Amino acid sequence: MLQSFVRAKKTFLSVTHAGNSSLLHKFCQSLHTSTPSLAKVVAVLYEAGAAAKEPRLLGCKENELGLRKFLESRGHKYIVMSDKEKLLDRELPDTEVLITTPFHPAYVTADRIAMSPKLKLCVTAGVGSDHVDLHAANKAKITVAEVTGSNVVSVAEHIVMQILALVRNFVPAYGQVIKGEWNVGDIAKDAFDLENKVVGTVGAGRIGYRVLERLKPFHCKELLYSDYQPLTPEMERAVGVKHVSFEELIQRCDVITINCPLHDKTRNLFNKDVFDKVKTGVYIVNTARGAIVDRDALVEAVKSGKVRGYAGDVWYPQPAPKDHPWRYMPRHAMTPHYSGTTLDAQMRYAEGTKDILERYFDGRPIKPEDLIVQDGQFASKAYVQPEK
Repeated sequence: MLQSFVRAKKTFLSVTHAGNSSLLHKFCQSLHTSTPSLAKVVAVLYEAGAAAKEPRLLGCKENELGLRKFLESRGHKYIVMSDKEKLLDRELPDTEVLITTPFHPAYVTADRIAMSPKLKLCVTAGVGSDHVDLHAANKAKITVAEVTGSNVVSVAEHIVMQILALVRNFVPAYGQVIKGEWNVGDIAKDAFDLENKVVGTVGAGRIGYRVLERLKPFHCKELLYSDYQPLTPEMERAVGVKHVSFEELIQRCDVITINCPLHDKTRNLFNKDVFDKVKTGVYIVNTARGAIVDRDALVEAVKSGKVRGYAGDVWYPQPAPKDHPWRYMPRHAMTPHYSGTTLDAQMRYAEGTKDILERYFDGRPIKPEDLIVQDGQFASKAYVQPEK
């Protein structure tokens, strides 16, 4: 070891005396990458099985977000698993970086943070970090980051697809075909046009606004939005949308799409009291987070007909258990949580995750737009709605 140090010292002195900054950079980089297991990085990803043969399916356990070569070339230890319980708990005590996704969320609770004294960075490969206890992360001075904007287009397209699936009564129609049936009346009696309907979004951020843009050509009667922070007048005019209160939106809309983050003020936002106030026959699409909607209150609202149909791809918990009532309630168009993990989105959030890690290990600032909490404070307003 002493000989290695002496050789390194001689090399450093020769490089610095030569005044060659390029060689100096390479020398320092070689020291950095040759150190074994500089950090332990753990990623929790879903198992894809045979689907993992598609190399662009980066977000699965088998394809490891494409990060192994990058991390191991720098001397880091990279562990990838799908188990979100005992195996993860076993690895946490000496983990420095934890990578999770919204599609197979490992719930980073206050208890787990307490048992992870070396944890410095939680990265969400995707968008949405509510599976991390952000208050506990702040107390422990853990940085939480996500790949902001990586899948907003993917989710917006999914929302429009599910709005149309509900309004046009697509799911029962498709079901007739694959069962060999043909009863047009049974389908048409619950099929409508989207044109001339009042459509509103709860939350008009990166996803909500893109939904409004995509709905504009459908010539809806009105486009409404509720949000604690209004859009600029220019953005409102561009899509022809009006800012209203949450109360007004739920009472006037024929279609409601939920596009707000899950935080203390939005958990169970759509509860029995809200379902009592919505327009009878409303359609609701939720690709935000399952816990924004009261599970059992929704089932009752759908069964009673107060809510004509419900769709989305977010559940709580995830994966949804086989006995989750949303699987079996009438007039739904639910999917597994995949809206934000198209192959195009996976490429973006895999690259974004690598960028976050690169900045962290190089000691460079993480992009401000990717930060959720840092230095014991919230860096993103999206997760803590300010008081009016």
